[in-house]
Amino acid sequence: MATDYYAGVGPGFYDLFSTGLPGDVGFYVAQAQAAGSPVLELACGTGRVTISIAAAGVQVLGLDLSPQMLARFKSKLPGLPVEVRGKITLMQGDMRSFDLRQRFALVIIPYRAFLHNLTVAEQLAALQAIGRHLPSGGRLALNVFDPDLRIIIERSGEIGQALTPAGEFTRPDNGHQVVVWESRQYDIAAQMVRVRWLYDELGDDGLVLSRAYTDLHLRWVYRYEMEHLLARCGFAVEALYGGFEGEPFVAGGEQVWLARKL
Repeated sequence: MATDYYAGVGPGFYDLFSTGLPGDVGFYVAQAQAAGSPVLELACGTGRVTISIAAAGVQVLGLDLSPQMLARFKSKLPGLPVEVRGKITLMQGDMRSFDLRQRFALVIIPYRAFLHNLTVAEQLAALQAIGRHLPSGGRLALNVFDPDLRIIIERSGEIGQALTPAGEFTRPDNGHQVVVWESRQYDIAAQMVRVRWLYDELGDDGLVLSRAYTDLHLRWVYRYEMEHLLARCGFAVEALYGGFEGEPFVAGGEQVWLARKL
């Protein structure tokens, strides 16, 4: 599993740039409300989904491998209403090997974080660890991107993809504009993608004041591969959607999974 999520970029930039997928928060909140307390969120990051689940009245434990992410999350807690803050528990841990000695009504892995597991052994270990924390009938909800083979083939050479604009945001602390550039390189045989984001912070004159970067490594999974992983670890698939509103699955889009522990 890749653990070096940052390379010169702090969690504050993550909050400003990595804002999720349309509809994902509402989907996971609805799943949490239907399941009831307690809910476990793996790779909770800086709390984007966790806080919304707690605000909906559900007790939630957020687990993340990154101490930087958790530190950023904890810095938000004093600003939350007492009743929301009281429903959140945070722990540092690895989704492949955690042991919380309790069971949950629902486990969620939002924002494609399951793809941080870079080998089949890591994927199986994560699903087995999840299974140990669910009762029979307990549910798992997660989403991953579905590989678009046309894009992968175009960007699978030795140099990958040239840097392209990926977005921009304004730093709230100093008002500077930050322009984000992205490059992706795919390894077809290993089902791996390396994503590099460059963050150029601009001064009032438009000149670059500083540059930072983030490298991210993910291992994609195909639809039936994911189904087989779940089956091997004692889960029955309840639904596969192509989006967070229950849209039909479409190849090259999103895989949104709901599974039940047998």
